[in-house]
Amino acid sequence: MKNIRREVAIYIQLASLVIIWVSVLFASGVELKINWEALKKLPEVVSIYFLFQLLFTSWAWRLPIFQGWLVPFPDLQGTWAGTLHSTWPDPSTSRSAPPVPIIIVIRQSYSSISCVMHSKDSTSFSSAAQVLGEEDGLPLRLSFNYSNRPKASMREESQMHDGATILRIVKHPERVLEGDYWTDRKTTGDLQVLFRSRALTDRFSL
Repeated sequence: MKNIRREVAIYIQLASLVIIWVSVLFASGVELKINWEALKKLPEVVSIYFLFQLLFTSWAWRLPIFQGWLVPFPDLQGTWAGTLHSTWPDPSTSRSAPPVPIIIVIRQSYSSISCVMHSKDSTSFSSAAQVLGEEDGLPLRLSFNYSNRPKASMREESQMHDGATILRIVKHPERVLEGDYWTDRKTTGDLQVLFRSRALTDRFSL
């Protein structure tokens, strides 16, 4: 699927160059055939092409019309809210800790993505994140490694640690990220967050 989309992108790029070239020649009153006058318009054609490419990679790739067939990854940017269920035992009861309310803030551009997960007691920052495509019939997934930094007042109960998670991207009937995580403290768990807003927050707030 990824290779097919790459071929589609190449065809669209070539077609765009031809269309821009023809449009520039027409607007300039130059005869529509390959000659020296037409070739002299190539720098202008390339400049216009790169301007459109800049607009696409900066903004237009997010438009639904391009999603799925040309852009193989969804636009996930925004604030997601939900809960985390951990196998980590509560020191006071030796039982699994109760569900923890969390928010995940995703910042995404055409070429990069980062995730910050906030809870009442800690913040986790992604060190590497990527959207995994639908190869081999698998669903779209968001995968990221992270470093967790509890608040100073919580570090006796919860030490700093590293972890990773893979979340399935559900688009219908509502936008959901759900999946498992694991840490170097040998704990695991699962989490689920629902899309809340395009606005990006820098702190825990529910």
